[in-house]
Amino acid sequence: MTDTSSARQPEPEPRPTWTRGAERPPGGPESSAVNGAANDSNVVPITAAHTARQGVSRHADTSLPSPETSAKGKKSTPAMKVRADALRMLGCVRIATVRQMAQVITKEDADGRSYVRRAMRKLAELGLAETNGKDGKHPIWNLTPAGQKALADGNELPPRPKAGTGAKAVKAGFGPHGVAVTDMILAFGGCKHLTDWQVEVNHAIKETGLSFNTDAVLALPTKTSEVRLFELDNGTMSQARLAKEVWDYERYAGHRVWEGARGTIGNTFPFWQRHRYTRSQTFPRLHVVLAGKEEHLLDNRLQALADDVKGIAVAVWVNTLPRLQRGEPWYEIGVDDPDRRRRRYPEPAGR
Repeated sequence: MTDTSSARQPEPEPRPTWTRGAERPPGGPESSAVNGAANDSNVVPITAAHTARQGVSRHADTSLPSPETSAKGKKSTPAMKVRADALRMLGCVRIATVRQMAQVITKEDADGRSYVRRAMRKLAELGLAETNGKDGKHPIWNLTPAGQKALADGNELPPRPKAGTGAKAVKAGFGPHGVAVTDMILAFGGCKHLTDWQVEVNHAIKETGLSFNTDAVLALPTKTSEVRLFELDNGTMSQARLAKEVWDYERYAGHRVWEGARGTIGNTFPFWQRHRYTRSQTFPRLHVVLAGKEEHLLDNRLQALADDVKGIAVAVWVNTLPRLQRGEPWYEIGVDDPDRRRRRYPEPAGR
């Protein structure tokens, strides 16, 4: 795609590591030619070294059991490690196919889908995971409440008390959207930052009635912001609806609140900076990923979105899922401008 005035490639910045997962075509048929038993060397743990939690150094090695024995003194087998990694991955991304889990759990150039299938059947027998629908012909897996409890008991992820299992969404027919969100997550850094993702994160301002869910939030701090926001359109929304969702982020960023419990100090501050992302200097960048259609249609949709949000006062980058999976650059269609936001959104009434 050539650059235009409304959709230009941003200045280079440190980018996530593009993993082998980004090279694999999404939705490829699962091979049945894999040997019945995968080599133990094909299995690699999902590390949680980026996950900060109480009592654990953020640089500590918190990968699933690499010691030879488990907490109960029993020898930890490769099959047990795969099951544990699959549980942790589902705890992060909520729903995934065997293809996606094998992409993360097994080593590069190793096809471990048969191995992962056996692990998932065992987890289903234990009541920790289940399927409630398919993406094409491939079952979509999600945790059960018992699976979520097992993760919580293992203290492997930050507390996420309101996180759902994703079962209702899959049963309602929204499984393909969730699978595309997982593909987006894997394309943006793969397993390197897997435990730093949360999906379906609510952003709301009670006073204005504004409320929306962000498809995925990545806790990957930069010099000015502590997270990155991600929205994925799987080709199901109208162009107008997609543009409105993007503008909602500017409305959220523009809302201001008075300092102090009673608003008597005389200064106002951005709501998001005071109550949500308190360690950020700038409003988090919004990444919009377009999927679900042929590439030339996605390119047209990208340009239309750039036109629809022209002049927006938050940082917005957009890409298509195929381009993201190939490691191609983003297009910048919005620039963070707090001064313009303050002019657009009036000061809140004093108390």
